[in-house]
Amino acid sequence: MANNEEHFKNVISHSKEYGFIFQSSEIYDGLSAVYDYAQNGVELKKNIREYWWKSMVQLHENIVGIDAAIFMHPTTWKASGHVDAFNDPLIDNKDSKKRYRADVLIEDFLAKIEAKIDKEVEKAAKRFGETFDEAMFRQTNPRVLENKQKIEEIHTRFKNALEANDLTEVRQIIVDCEIVCPVSGSRNWTEVRQFNLMFSTAMGSVAEDASVIYLRPETAQGIFVNFLNVQKTGRMKIPFGIAQTGKAFRNEIVARQFIFRMREFEQMEMQFFIRPGTEMEWYAYWKETRLKWHHALGTPANKYRFHDHIKLAHYANAACDIEFEFPFGFKELEGIHSRTDFDLKQHEQFSGKKLQYFDPELNQSYVPYVVETSIGLDRMFLALLSEAYKEEKLEDDTTRVVLNLPAFLAPIKVAVFPLMNKDGLPEKATEIFNMLRFDHMCTMEEKDNIGKRYRRQDAIGTPFCITVDPQTLEDNTVTIRERDSMKQERVAISDLPGIIEQKVSMRKILERL
Repeated sequence: MANNEEHFKNVISHSKEYGFIFQSSEIYDGLSAVYDYAQNGVELKKNIREYWWKSMVQLHENIVGIDAAIFMHPTTWKASGHVDAFNDPLIDNKDSKKRYRADVLIEDFLAKIEAKIDKEVEKAAKRFGETFDEAMFRQTNPRVLENKQKIEEIHTRFKNALEANDLTEVRQIIVDCEIVCPVSGSRNWTEVRQFNLMFSTAMGSVAEDASVIYLRPETAQGIFVNFLNVQKTGRMKIPFGIAQTGKAFRNEIVARQFIFRMREFEQMEMQFFIRPGTEMEWYAYWKETRLKWHHALGTPANKYRFHDHIKLAHYANAACDIEFEFPFGFKELEGIHSRTDFDLKQHEQFSGKKLQYFDPELNQSYVPYVVETSIGLDRMFLALLSEAYKEEKLEDDTTRVVLNLPAFLAPIKVAVFPLMNKDGLPEKATEIFNMLRFDHMCTMEEKDNIGKRYRRQDAIGTPFCITVDPQTLEDNTVTIRERDSMKQERVAISDLPGIIEQKVSMRKILERL
């Protein structure tokens, strides 16, 4: 774990040093759990968003996009259940004065027991070597079985307590499991209380006349209230989807882990409207489709896993997360939920408007069911950054820091270097830069020796560096260097657009989906 903590710290400091992420309002000592995307971060974020949008909207002729306003009529949030039920169970440690989410404390405790099981398996694998049967060991080893039973018992208790909204029992589980505060190490806990996560503000010119409105805590409701508008104007036939990316806001009390849990964040959501009774096949379809999208990035498959929800939200009849192994463990990256007809029925009831679809094949009207896919753009950014950050020992015993980002997502695709700042080399480099900049984000660097320039580009993940040297002026060729292998080859300037396009194009990835 120490290594992972170290890795995470390095990723955070790298993000600032190389212009990916800054603390918001840093000159005023910052604002907790709010971050600004810097010059390289904003490009990477835009590229991730574009990869999601193209794969979701451009490649599916029955999915369209919208961009709904952040402010919505306050009754929207009454109908969606957020006013009454959008709460986190919080508990304070009296000694450290720190506040925690009770569910996270219990989940972390269960993860520790899981880790004990994995350790037993590891030890046995070493002891028995090639003859080791892991499945059999997990089914028969007394210590493994004992820990499995412990997990199952706590799991069941926790699930029942959450479903009954029994906060006293949630606290009792924390006490019975002897869970300590990570800061004080004590078990001196307060009661568990619910805390609503929505930010509210006033709309109107005079405070007395103002009506309370909320900053949206999710982007999904903007899709539901526009269901009929989109369906009619787009002449959409079921099944069809509506996608949206945009900011959401949650007053997270326990915001932590850098950009993993923020108060202002960006979601990429798609609501897929379907015929009632077909939701389970579509739920399975979207689980598979979304995992494929992640795997196409080339990240090792064992970094992802599905996790079924302990407690289903009031609107769902099936729900799971795609979890990613961040440096601080497996955590939710994307949610896939079968939301039934809950949302549209609620908005029908609260608005008094009919939100139904006439199905010509069945010759009847119904409120469609919905399968949702929802991913945090900031979390995806963190997953990619954590995975890409490498410290490599080179043959000459020096170390380089490199971001092995997929080339099509890299903030800058090409850096152009004149070898020397004289003899017409900068002018030739500018020519090449101007030729490539219409298709790709490019940069040109003249300062420092060539080795230092390579290192700087490696650290921001630039896949290709082009060096213009005296030979260029003789035969119109340049050296192109590839980031990951550091291999260099001599190519004609006229071939550059084709070579770069072929290597950094998003099209190749989209074709795999």
